[in-house]
Amino acid sequence: MKFFLLDIPLVQPEYGLMFWMLVTFLTVLFLLKKFAWGPILNMLKEREDLIEDSLNRAAKAKEEIKDLQNTNEKMLQEARAERDNLLKEAREAKESIINEAKNKAKTEADRLITGARDQINTEKMAAITELKNQIAVLSIEIAEKIVRENLSSDEAQKKLAANYVNELKLN
Repeated sequence: MKFFLLDIPLVQPEYGLMFWMLVTFLTVLFLLKKFAWGPILNMLKEREDLIEDSLNRAAKAKEEIKDLQNTNEKMLQEARAERDNLLKEAREAKESIINEAKNKAKTEADRLITGARDQINTEKMAAITELKNQIAVLSIEIAEKIVRENLSSDEAQKKLAANYVNELKLN
């Protein structure tokens, strides 16, 4: 039995076969280029543009996020500064109100103390005057009683008058 493929020379190309292979190859190449490679290359170009556009948008978004972070940080710093300023003003206002209240209380206390001292001095002077008046009245009454007892006789009256005259001469 003979193997029938061995009779055909496959290794040696024939010109007719090569011609038809070349025509078929160029036809397939033309069809692929017209109907397959053009759309494939267009899709690849569109995909490449889309990816590049996405990367650009991502870079812009990243820059915007960085700008927003910087803006947020600045706003936070401004808010903290404003908060500190408000707290400082509140403390100053508190201290001012406390000092004003202390001064007002001290003034009122001084006024009350001065008024109380004046009233005490007035009452003291009134009491001293009353005491002097009572002492004067008592002294007059005592002197009257003594004079009555001492001047009940004529001789005692003469002796008292002589003593007063002697005292007047000496002064």
